[in-house]
Amino acid sequence: MYNGLFHTLIGASHLAKGTVCQDASEFRSTEQYAVAVVADGHGSKRHFRSDIGSKLAVMSCLEAVNCYLDDKDEFEESLMNDPKALIRKIEKYIIWRWNKAVRAHAAENPFTEQEKLPFTEEKFKELRLESIYGTTLICAVLSEDYTFGMQIGDGSLVVIDEDGEADMPIVDDESAPANLTASLCNSNAIDLFNDFFIPDQALAVFVSTDGLYTSFRSSEDFLDYHSIIASHLDKPKAFDTIVQRNLDKRTHFGTQDDISFACAYEQERIMESTDVLKAQVERNKLRAEIRHAEAQAKIQKQRLKNTLHLREDSSAVS
Repeated sequence: MYNGLFHTLIGASHLAKGTVCQDASEFRSTEQYAVAVVADGHGSKRHFRSDIGSKLAVMSCLEAVNCYLDDKDEFEESLMNDPKALIRKIEKYIIWRWNKAVRAHAAENPFTEQEKLPFTEEKFKELRLESIYGTTLICAVLSEDYTFGMQIGDGSLVVIDEDGEADMPIVDDESAPANLTASLCNSNAIDLFNDFFIPDQALAVFVSTDGLYTSFRSSEDFLDYHSIIASHLDKPKAFDTIVQRNLDKRTHFGTQDDISFACAYEQERIMESTDVLKAQVERNKLRAEIRHAEAQAKIQKQRLKNTLHLREDSSAVS
């Protein structure tokens, strides 16, 4: 049985400014697969409906994945033959469905004078409709014989392997040029997607918007957090509440941004791997202690160097 959870929380900075939450998240499962998905609307002046765009992105993604995975045998045969090509088809379909949903929403909800107020008439006409709803998107799919994921824009996708190790198989926003935010609203969105595929079922997959990552001091701490989460998935009802409370605290760290988080896992495999996951948490604790000791030693070394330089400078002046 596939299980999972999803939460979206407004960031402390958004609460302070009185702005709406730009994030969206969802988890869906069938007998054959599970999907975890999050999206983060851009929220800037020209993306003034991105809170809606992120919700449309999540729904478009779920619909596209369901459409392709509906025929299990045909899908798995195509996936094993050329996973990159098939995943790219899904990404194209997500973009198409999202663009269609955006146009439908705009047609049913004409732009108000209040929404147009920050722009001159000329500047408003220059806005691309898709840009107004601009958003990122991250999706992970888990099934008995495979695990794959897709990402456009920032945020994180974490996979827990059979040994309990946490890894990010997709480098954050690696396809976008330095001056461009990868987004579903870009005209070349299909070229800005990143993805991964493994011909096996991961123990668990997690997706989150960048508000979670920025609440940690390092990528190592971020991955350790997911190992801890995975080690508690054997108690899903209690864990759902614990995760929500922890994410709420996390919205007050880092950028204090909105946080969306979703995960998917197969309950039986998690139960069988409880000892493996808990052992990994202990290894991570030891690694964290070593990292801390090394960091403290580095700081102490730099302090000694600074002291020596000051003494040398004093001697030179004398």
